[in-house]
Amino acid sequence: QVQLVESGGGLAQAGGSLRLSCAASLRVFSMYIMGWFRQPPGKEREFVATISRSGSDTVYADSVKGRFTISRDNAKNTVYLQMNTLKPEDTAVYYCAADFRIDSSTTTYLKEDYDYWGQGTQVTVSS
Repeated sequence: QVQLVESGGGLAQAGGSLRLSCAASLRVFSMYIMGWFRQPPGKEREFVATISRSGSDTVYADSVKGRFTISRDNAKNTVYLQMNTLKPEDTAVYYCAADFRIDSSTTTYLKEDYDYWGQGTQVTVSS
């Protein structure tokens, strides 16, 4: 049973920081591209960031570039999202996702590419 479990969400003030974690029960975590997506209230789920299997390649949505950092620890089967300079528009449920890939340098921002999803963690940013 594959499980992705997000943690670290909560309430933050504008300008503050939060760090999300996603622990994965994937058999070989290093064979998966990992991504973070978010779903603001009343809106579609949208791409936030993705990281390649080795961690050498990352891609960010324009809305978070320069503020958020995605990273992974393959020894701990965990992916992180460091969120700095938070804005009220970052308020959303944040999901991590995993996509099995042979190519170690590939990333993807397409949610339909991802095989497994977590249950999500709420992030609320007050102004």
